[in-house]
Amino acid sequence: SWLRGANASLAFSTYQAGKLFLIGLKPDGSLSVFERTFQRAMGLSRTGTGFWLASLHDLIRFENFLGAGEAHDGYDALYVPLERRTTGDIDVHDIVVDAQGRPTFVATLFNCLATLDDKGSFRPVWKPPFIDRIAAEDRCHLNGLAADETGAPKYASAVGTTNVSDGWRDRRVGGGVLIDVPSGEIVASGLSMPHSPRLHEGAVWILNAGTGEIGRIDPKEGRFEPTAFVPGFLRGMAVIGDYAVIGSSRPRENRTFEGLPLNERIEAEGVSARCGLRVVNLKTGDVEHRLEIDGLVEELYDVMVLPGVIRPAALGFKTDEIRTRVKPTAFL
Repeated sequence: SWLRGANASLAFSTYQAGKLFLIGLKPDGSLSVFERTFQRAMGLSRTGTGFWLASLHDLIRFENFLGAGEAHDGYDALYVPLERRTTGDIDVHDIVVDAQGRPTFVATLFNCLATLDDKGSFRPVWKPPFIDRIAAEDRCHLNGLAADETGAPKYASAVGTTNVSDGWRDRRVGGGVLIDVPSGEIVASGLSMPHSPRLHEGAVWILNAGTGEIGRIDPKEGRFEPTAFVPGFLRGMAVIGDYAVIGSSRPRENRTFEGLPLNERIEAEGVSARCGLRVVNLKTGDVEHRLEIDGLVEELYDVMVLPGVIRPAALGFKTDEIRTRVKPTAFL
């Protein structure tokens, strides 16, 4: 019912299971779940008529092959991978897209923001001031990226401000920061494994994953104000109207997740960590809708809203459909 009222559908990625999921509505009002396989599917970012997806060693651009009023096997959008750019395994996290459709992405392994390049794997365009050089050392675990209204990078999140290889792991509790990209200034600190910053109505909404909270940061005040707690490791967020759709994962039992305040909070609340999507009312902090995920999928990465699309589908590289679904542009 919420999807119908929002006139939108959802997409989310899971690197753990290597899947892209598209969530919409069937004609009878029941849930439509469509999935394709892409190795280590992570960052998602919408373009005018499609989206970019970060995979294990490449970025993939999808384009909707259906026009207004067209359908394919009951789906009103069919996203076809048109462009696949090899970046190498640089651990791409968040992606933003400017008005010309050009992607800027977080190259986490190299501690920088980057874009595509015609003669190399990628082209670095920005690094935090505390990082002294471009090196494949994942020093600060730069991960999240928020764009302004033009699609230009505005804020980035990092787990720590360390300048040594893998140093962020010692800063997971309270070492996280939000950085203003144009100036390089740290606008908020004291965060715990922050992810997925998003600009909305003059504030930065962000997931403080180490505490299981979604909240807002006023860049002028630099203070994280929690809005809601969700029992899970939060990662991936898309804002539509007064709502945020966020991804919740089950924390792994390894050193990345051990010792986080999130674990103590879950135990204190007497609940277990859950995997799925949560629709949070940003005005009230209420979790008004949820999509639970059971089975093999336990960790999500990114979430994307597809406005105006009711039931989306996509092509992948593992079936013969990619050979026969051809759409020539108009002959000039």
